[in-house]
Amino acid sequence: MEDEVEFADKVPPAFHEMGNKIIYETEARGFNPGLMVLLLVGSLLLIFLVGNYVLYMYAQKTLPPRKKKPVSKKKMKRERLKQGISAPGE
Repeated sequence: MEDEVEFADKVPPAFHEMGNKIIYETEARGFNPGLMVLLLVGSLLLIFLVGNYVLYMYAQKTLPPRKKKPVSKKKMKRERLKQGISAPGE
């Protein structure tokens, strides 16, 4: 009990020296690791998408058009019957 009474009117030395000044400690911490990973993954994804687009445009200009699959004789006969042309030999 006596200890509480003795320190009631005294201010701790650390606060007494500072007064009303607020000291902000700013240290150079570097970059946030989560931000660095996010930037790395985002940049790799962007490079991948741009590369695919460039390859697609290059392929559209240089490659010949795709060949159509040959139509089977059965499908050809069915088409002729739909149009009203009889197949030869029938």
